[in-house]
Amino acid sequence: MTLVLLVLLAALAFEYINGFHDAANAIATVVSTRVLTPRQAIALAAFFNLVGAFIGVGVAKTISSGLVDAEAVTTVTVFSALTGAIIWNLITWWLGLPSSSSHALIGGLCGAALATSDGHWHVLHWSLIEGDKHVGLWPKVVLPMVTSPIIGFIVAMLIMSVLYIALRKATPRFVNMVFGKAQIISAAGMGLSHGSNDAQKTMGIMTLALFTATQGGLFADLPAWAGFLRVEGTDIPSWIIVACAVTMAAGTAGGGWRIIRTMGHKMVKLQPVHGFAAETAAAAVILTASSLKIPLSTTHVISTAIMGVGATKRFSAVKWGVVGRIVWAWVLTLPITGLLGYGTYRIFAAFGMH
Repeated sequence: MTLVLLVLLAALAFEYINGFHDAANAIATVVSTRVLTPRQAIALAAFFNLVGAFIGVGVAKTISSGLVDAEAVTTVTVFSALTGAIIWNLITWWLGLPSSSSHALIGGLCGAALATSDGHWHVLHWSLIEGDKHVGLWPKVVLPMVTSPIIGFIVAMLIMSVLYIALRKATPRFVNMVFGKAQIISAAGMGLSHGSNDAQKTMGIMTLALFTATQGGLFADLPAWAGFLRVEGTDIPSWIIVACAVTMAAGTAGGGWRIIRTMGHKMVKLQPVHGFAAETAAAAVILTASSLKIPLSTTHVISTAIMGVGATKRFSAVKWGVVGRIVWAWVLTLPITGLLGYGTYRIFAAFGMH
């Protein structure tokens, strides 16, 4: 029972870190274009992260039941997965790299599940068909990991190109005035989409932990007041939705200034119209993924959307050296967190915890 509570606390700690680690996703452009002050931007992002977290639970169900075999998951497995993800998030936050909290959690879960099953790869749902739908790591994680940044880049380029054509006769003062206001709306949309996708991952991992504990009989003697901890199926309890939404909003309010500087200043120099295009493109891609129950990396999408906008100005406007560091962080996230999750579980197992 103590371990279950530690898992829940670790999950909420991950959600808080996810909030301030990914705060830059929603507010980097609106801060760098000076449309909002950092304090105003964080308040906006925190509110819409909170609202977005209540939009459906499809992504949460993918995490809780669509990626690894539930029989290969114990409470220690979930705790190991969270530990690996938290370590990687803190490392990349310290380095100012906008890596994916989503892929960190998924990588940690896969690595810990492999360790739990003594290296039997069949416990990973690489690709399965449930009903008429494909689920598993390939269609839900790996394929979107490759395609979503490309889509974000292309959509942002298209939006920016259309705006260049439509505004070719407008004065810079008019453009900045109009899109200074419009960017507030696009930033709100970005915060909403971030909450709709990222907050659900922790909902899924908490539900998986409680389902595992319930199936293992750990809650057989719970008093009546603690009955809310029992989870019999894949439905996400309302209290978990509320807890994750509030925690992510609080984390967002904590900010992530190292990453904001990388995304909002170091990659491309942005004006309000560029910020509007990048945020609109990213929000559209992320909300679409949420509706399809895909645990997308919001970090990848907004980063490549900013690159797409910069490349529309001129290809050399993007500082590709900084982009290279970011891409390496993306590529390394899944394998490193997988190893961290695997190693953490092995350490616990060495002390008799399974």
